[in-house]
Amino acid sequence: MLNRRKFLTNSAMLGAGAAFGSMPAFQAMAQEKTMRLYWWGTPNRAERTLGVAKLFEAANAGVKINGEVGGNDYWTKLTTMMAGGNAPDIYQLEPGRFADFARRGAALPLNDYLNKSIRTSKLAPGVLDLGTVDGKVTGMPLSLNAFALFYDTEAFKMAGLPPPSATTTWEDFAKISVELTKSIGKKNVWATGNCSRYLYAFQSWLTQRGKLLYTPEGAAGFTADDATAWYTYWNDLAKAGGCSSAEVQAMDKLLVDSNPMATGNAVMAIAFSNQLTAFQGVSKTPLAITSMPILNASAPSGLFYRPGLHWAIASTSKNPELAAKFIDYFINEPEAGKALQVERGVPVNTDIQALVQPSLDDVSKLTVEYIKSIEGRVGKYPPPVPLGASEFEERSFRPMADKVAFGQVSPKEAGEQLMADAKRILKI
Repeated sequence: MLNRRKFLTNSAMLGAGAAFGSMPAFQAMAQEKTMRLYWWGTPNRAERTLGVAKLFEAANAGVKINGEVGGNDYWTKLTTMMAGGNAPDIYQLEPGRFADFARRGAALPLNDYLNKSIRTSKLAPGVLDLGTVDGKVTGMPLSLNAFALFYDTEAFKMAGLPPPSATTTWEDFAKISVELTKSIGKKNVWATGNCSRYLYAFQSWLTQRGKLLYTPEGAAGFTADDATAWYTYWNDLAKAGGCSSAEVQAMDKLLVDSNPMATGNAVMAIAFSNQLTAFQGVSKTPLAITSMPILNASAPSGLFYRPGLHWAIASTSKNPELAAKFIDYFINEPEAGKALQVERGVPVNTDIQALVQPSLDDVSKLTVEYIKSIEGRVGKYPPPVPLGASEFEERSFRPMADKVAFGQVSPKEAGEQLMADAKRILKI
C-alpha cells in the first residue's frame, strides 16, 4: 500500500515527468528539453500543478517537465540538492524564506525576462514588489493571500458561542478558546492549536504593536519583552486549557495535514487565506474564515497582502529561458488559471482573477471574498527577510516555543534567548 509521500512522488513522475515512452532514448534526448519543477503541498496542489505542466508541454513541442513533490523534508532536500549542484530548474518558495534564498544567490534575477518572456501588463499593482529583493525581482509571486483565522462553524453552533470576527481582540480570543474547549468536552480536542511557534502569527502580533519582525537593515525588529509577551500569552492560554498540549503542537510540521485542526485536535487555526480549501478538504464540517485577532480597534490590523508563494528559477538552471516561459504560462495563461483556480491563493493576473471567479466553488469564493473584504485594513508589506531568517525560524523560534510549552524554560527566559539567537544568526 502506498503512503502519502510515495503517492505524491509517483503521481508527479507519472504525470508531467513521464518516461519517454516508445521513442528511442537517444532520439528523445536529442529532441526534448527537460526541466525539473519542485514544490510542496497537498495532493490537490500536485494534481493542479501537474495539470498546468501538461498544458505547457502540449503548447511547447519537445518539452518535458519532471514534477517533484516534497513533504516534511522539502527544505532539507532543496538545500541538499543545491549544495550538490543538482537544483531543480524551478522551485517553490514561501515569503518567509524567499529573500534568504535570493540573497544567497540561489535564485536567478528575473529582470531580464520581464515584459519579454514573462508578461507583466496584467499583473495586479505592486505584485512585482512582492518578489523584489535588493532591487532585483528574484521570484515571481504566484498569488495573493493574507493571514487568516479559520473556524469550524458547527463547533460554535453546538457551543452556543458567537464565532470570532474582525473585531475580536486577543483577549477575546483567549476567553472564546477556553469556553469553547470546555463546551467541546472531548479529550485531546481544544479550541485552537498552540500558535506560539508560528512565526507569521508573531509577525502579525508585532505589526499590531507598531513593531517589525525584521528591520530594513536585517536585524530583529522586536525586543526580548515583545517575545516574552508572545510566549506568555500562549503559555497562559495553554494552562487555562484553551489551546493544544505541547505534545500535540510539537507534531505540527507547518503543513496543512499536520496542523491540529486537520488532525482533529482543534476547531480553529491561524493560517493563510489560500489554505482554506485544503483545510476544508480534511474537515467533515463547514469552515468559515475571518481575520486574526487584533490588539484593539484603533491599532493596526496586523494584516498585509502577501505573496502566497513564489516560483524561483535556480541560478544554476541550464534552461532559464524555458523556465521563464513556464512561469509566464503559469501566471498569465487562461487555461492554466482555470486549472489552478485559487488553490495557491488569489491569482496575481487581474484577468485570470475575473476569469476563474464564476467557476469557483463556495469555499474558494470565501477565500476571494476575504481578500477583498480586508482591502481597507491592510498595511504596507514588510521589509524582505534577512540572511539567516530560515535558520532563525527553524533552530531558534520554533524550538523556543516548544521549550516553553514543555515547561523547560520560562517565557522570559525564552524571550531573552530568542533575542540572543537573533543577534547571532541574522546576517546584517
